Amino acid sequence: MTNLELVLNMLAETSTTELSKKQKPKTFIENKNVARKGGSVAGVAREDLEKKLGESVINPLNPRELGKSNNGKIVGIEGS
Repeated sequence: MTNLELVLNMLAETSTTELSKKQKPKTFIENKNVARKGGSVAGVAREDLEKKLGESVINPLNPRELGKSNNGKIVGIEGS
């Protein structure tokens, strides 16, 4: 997972936590709706950044492949 992917994941989790504190959901369905709203915050941020960059911010490599060596060179890490 790249740093940007990690930050977007943290944004989704933190947004969901804050929405949950404010809305105080009691049922599974209410919690599910809060989680979707929190995830939507990060989704909108990701889409906006991708539009401005002109490319996807999601790494196409499987997380298990990140950092593995390819002929002695580390692959899948930003700047490599």
